[in-house]
Amino acid sequence: MKVIKFGSSALAGAEKIKNTAGIAAQTAGSNNIVVLSPIAGTNETLSEIADYLYKKNPDGAKELINNLEHEYLNLSDNLLGKNNQVNTEIKNRFDDIRKISHDIFTRFEEKKILAQGALLSSLLFTEYLRSRGLNVKSLPALSFMRLDKNDEPDVVKIRKELENLLETTGKADLYVTEGAICRDAYNENATLKTGGSDYTAALIGSTLNRIDPQATGNSSVVDKLNFEEASELAYFTEQTIHPVSLSPAKLDNIPVKVLSTLNPQDSGTLISTDYTPNHVEVVAAKDGITSIKIKTSRMLFAHGFLRRVFEVFEQFKTPIDMITTSEIGVSLTIDDTRNITGIVDDLKKFGTVTVSQ
Repeated sequence: MKVIKFGSSALAGAEKIKNTAGIAAQTAGSNNIVVLSPIAGTNETLSEIADYLYKKNPDGAKELINNLEHEYLNLSDNLLGKNNQVNTEIKNRFDDIRKISHDIFTRFEEKKILAQGALLSSLLFTEYLRSRGLNVKSLPALSFMRLDKNDEPDVVKIRKELENLLETTGKADLYVTEGAICRDAYNENATLKTGGSDYTAALIGSTLNRIDPQATGNSSVVDKLNFEEASELAYFTEQTIHPVSLSPAKLDNIPVKVLSTLNPQDSGTLISTDYTPNHVEVVAAKDGITSIKIKTSRMLFAHGFLRRVFEVFEQFKTPIDMITTSEIGVSLTIDDTRNITGIVDDLKKFGTVTVSQ
């Protein structure tokens, strides 16, 4: 059994869904589990719908709901033919979203709306594979993905619920489930805090103690990496695989293979515990970072100075990527600049601050 994860970019439109489904179909017959991200663009639209509802603008929300429903009905027609039965299910799901827009809107309702992206992608993907004659069965993520009271994955419950679900669902050519969505300790809709669909796939692979290949779009190939190297690389990119998703696989010594839906014939990158000493596998570069330099000779080596600098970033919930110190100052980088004005204002208490974007 393998766990195969496809990202949003592999599901961006009917042709890409057909291509991705074809790749999945080639692995049929081995009880493999396919983990799907939402179709590209859907989560962004659902978030915008929620934003309109928070702002008490139901008309703006309904316009977006209608447009998104129209897109999905067209997508369904392209995949399964005109007037197919799946259209009824799609309409029902969007009717449910409309009903939510009539009620008082809270974080609870927002989570229900955001879950629809993954549910819609798995619905269309599953039905398309079935239309090709495959015995495909759904493993609803909301039935087995669980968080504990600290909003971290409850691995014991996930293992128990998934094993029970596989037993009751029965044999299949392929199983399909949704990435990122889950239920919290109070059985309410939730999402994994970090890692999203990557994390879901890794948790399933770890739970079942099986090989975990992840398929996505990637333009360059490195033959092999160890988990530490891959985590460092993923930290700088996060476009192919989220670094937190590697942790469950590493702990259970489960190899991860990163493949490309655009070039499925490529051998891909194998991530494992193998390590070649004194050998550089990859050099990573990251765009879009902001450098902040604090120049001060008065406080730099004073006890607690760096702690006070870090507290500024903690206050504004902004993580620091890298930091270096010199005789006259501190330089650091961030990639989240939403609170840059407040951060700079507070840092000016400690010295002269310059920002380079």
